[in-house]
Amino acid sequence: MSGDERAVLPGALTMRSYTSAFVTRLTERNRLPLDYSVASLRLVDLVVDGLRRDQPRRDRVDGILLGLGAYTGEVIVRRAGGVWVDFDPAQRELFHQTVGVRMPDGRVWNPLGKVVNRFESGSEESVQRLYLSLHGRLARRKAVCG
Repeated sequence: MSGDERAVLPGALTMRSYTSAFVTRLTERNRLPLDYSVASLRLVDLVVDGLRRDQPRRDRVDGILLGLGAYTGEVIVRRAGGVWVDFDPAQRELFHQTVGVRMPDGRVWNPLGKVVNRFESGSEESVQRLYLSLHGRLARRKAVCG
């Protein structure tokens, strides 16, 4: 994957297929257990840490970071009841991404940016902690409703 993959990142409607193709490519070569579970987000953190250690220039790993961010977002969609959304111009400016995830409570999250932040800032950023801190997860809503 190349650093120019950012230019071809799909919109919200095709994020699921983009993520699926990314996971297939990544797991064929590396046998990573990316099974869309919440627990697998810890593995995303570890993979990003490895990229940081091995290739500190972000432009060399941008495509992988975006794929891992898409995977993180898809876990949120599947496990927490979020939906992929295209960011409006103000959100694009704020998040430096074109897509994100809207939760059932209406809040918008930026999993792609969170993965980039992990790469740039290190262990103080975590996609696993992002998931655990999400407000409006489907599980919480179900608990409140019944």
